[in-house]
Amino acid sequence: MTKSLKSLWARFLFQDRGILPTKRLLLLFLILSLFLTLGSVWGVSWGYVFFVNGFIFLVSLSDLLFSPRKSQLFFSRSLSEEMERGINYSFKINVRNESVHSFSYRLIDGLPQSFEQGFPLAGSIPKESASVILYETMAKERGKYEIQKLYFRYRSLLGLWEKQVTVDLADTIKVIPDLTETKQYLENAQQFLLHQGLKIRRIRSGAGDFSKIRSYVVGDDPRKINWRQTAKLHEVMTNEYEPEHGKYITILIDCGRMMGAELKKGNRLERTLEAAMTCTAAALQKGDYVSVLAFSKEIKVYVPPAKGMAHLQTILQAIYNLKVDAAESNYAAVLQYLEMVQKKRSLLLLFSDVRTFLHEESALNYLKKMRQRHLFLMIGIEDRSLQRRINEEPIDVQTAMLKSIAQQQNLIKKREKNKWEKQGLQMIEAKEEKLAITAVSHYIDIMNQNLL
Repeated sequence: MTKSLKSLWARFLFQDRGILPTKRLLLLFLILSLFLTLGSVWGVSWGYVFFVNGFIFLVSLSDLLFSPRKSQLFFSRSLSEEMERGINYSFKINVRNESVHSFSYRLIDGLPQSFEQGFPLAGSIPKESASVILYETMAKERGKYEIQKLYFRYRSLLGLWEKQVTVDLADTIKVIPDLTETKQYLENAQQFLLHQGLKIRRIRSGAGDFSKIRSYVVGDDPRKINWRQTAKLHEVMTNEYEPEHGKYITILIDCGRMMGAELKKGNRLERTLEAAMTCTAAALQKGDYVSVLAFSKEIKVYVPPAKGMAHLQTILQAIYNLKVDAAESNYAAVLQYLEMVQKKRSLLLLFSDVRTFLHEESALNYLKKMRQRHLFLMIGIEDRSLQRRINEEPIDVQTAMLKSIAQQQNLIKKREKNKWEKQGLQMIEAKEEKLAITAVSHYIDIMNQNLL
């Protein structure tokens, strides 16, 4: 089919623009044709039938004169350039009608398929006025998306015809990870870090940098009482210390095949990115240097260490579009690369699948060498289906066998974890909704104990 024929076929189908009959017009012709057909039984000629149908059709075309021309309608779109995954955002469509005719409309915005869509939107716009059309949408997947077109249909006065307009409105949207937990931490760190009923541990007595002198409260270490200020103010005062600033934190994000496992809300990688951003915010707020390295079978992203809250945006823009790869992760290669780029002692915070990592003997050899310079902590997401099988009641033979296999897998994992932890390589697993809390709590605990 030639290009001209394709264009003609698209116009015939009203793909992007055109004039379409409405259901009201089709119903009118159906009823009219039914009566005229019955009339032909009583002697009405077929010529009269065709004449009446043609006359009604020509009269209906006059209804188009009472609708705006396409050149009299103007459109614009207002939206946020960045959206957090899984959160509703409002989009605004501005329509200006410069004609003397009011009309009703239906609208479909050209959102990507991964966005939640509630189209078509319907309403009416008065003559010589501007209207704002609001709708809400939610992005289910991270990434960078282009919105190119807006599809708009409006009816004539009697509603017999409908005009279709396709408007070119190009916009770019970045869908970033859900930063709800990061914002909660920045607003109230102590409340956010309540984990299993335990608050952040106090730092070791006298360890870290001197912070300030404050009033003594019950539970404070008596050895930290500042006797000079106590005598001067006639009130018991105590010294307060905080961990040393300027430590190096390296966050490792696994993007391999196992990180694509689906959870209640997204997959493992989605939860990992949210937890990684919360850890980054916590470290930068405390004055530490943070670097991020994302990998699968090869290095995907590396952000060099820097400090200051502005670095949070640098990291976010570098990792917001990370995707899960179908390949297995190459832990040995990433640790070898890390050994070259990270010369200073740092906390290596690895987000990955614990069960997969336990069988990487080559990675164990690298980590044995690296732990002489760095501190290693691995955090994974608990396998909820495995735990459900373990806790299941063995009501029949099949359930008992599945429970036995799940228990055996769990024992193997514990045995392998013990082997790694004896080498000084700590591994923990957390529930998906507690991943960020667990990661930040362990980071602050390590800092408070001056283990780094």
